[in-house]
Amino acid sequence: MLVFSASLMGGVVAFAEAGARQGSDLNLPGVLFNRLVSENASVRRGLAYGDLPRQKLDVYRPTPEMDRKTVIIFYYGGGWRRGERGMYRFVGAALAAQGFTTVIPDYRLYPQVSFPTFVEDSALAYVWAQKNLNADGQNRPFVVMGHSAGGHIAALLAVDPHYLAGAPPPVAVVGLAGPYAFDPTTWPRTSDIFRAAAANPDRARPLTMVSPKAPPMFFARGGEDDVVAAFNAEDMTRALSEKGVLVENRLYPDLGHAGLVLALSRPFRWRAPVLADSIAFIDQVLKRPPVMALR
Repeated sequence: MLVFSASLMGGVVAFAEAGARQGSDLNLPGVLFNRLVSENASVRRGLAYGDLPRQKLDVYRPTPEMDRKTVIIFYYGGGWRRGERGMYRFVGAALAAQGFTTVIPDYRLYPQVSFPTFVEDSALAYVWAQKNLNADGQNRPFVVMGHSAGGHIAALLAVDPHYLAGAPPPVAVVGLAGPYAFDPTTWPRTSDIFRAAAANPDRARPLTMVSPKAPPMFFARGGEDDVVAAFNAEDMTRALSEKGVLVENRLYPDLGHAGLVLALSRPFRWRAPVLADSIAFIDQVLKRPPVMALR
């Protein structure tokens, strides 16, 4: 059974990495993990943060004894073209099991919309979560987290304050394999998506908007990632450091692009401590002692 499980998991990773290279999403791994992963969390699905069909989100809640009184909003990837929140239940379950109230929103995608509309949807979800999850007066700190295109969105929300319309900014960013520095208006696969920024590409590049007011950021990247180049995290790390912002850039040599987010799930935590390192950084920012429930 152990050999079978290892073979199955290896096949899932290979499938996901091939899909990432070809621009598809994580449908098969998402389905498998949602069936395999059992963690201590409750979930409310399909909450509307806007009036449109894709303006919905899921909220994963920790058990009361594990509640860290902190919210993480996770934005999934998919090249700004694909993705669905239900495929990332394993992320919501994993983070909630560690004590974080976790929000996973959908957002509109290309070709239905283009930049900056998907960022605006993501911001609308953030503002909704701030209003509704702090309605009890707890003033929970918010962390934005994202993988690939979702990492780009998370970073952009953190460094360009106009998107959040005066809502309290995130206290930290966790970016997994995000393209923070590249120019999407010149890359063939994204130039149409970001056509609105062609006259001013820096509008779409988190790197160019880094300031001393940026929140602390944790970047994770895989040594086997052949989708998002290493310079994205490296350049962003350098820019934040030069502005005096707390930043950490972790390399996981054996992980690929999809493997980085899959490592959050229980079946793959043995591959690399992506979840543990992300939580440790958040605890450092919030000046909390480590409280780990990883297994």
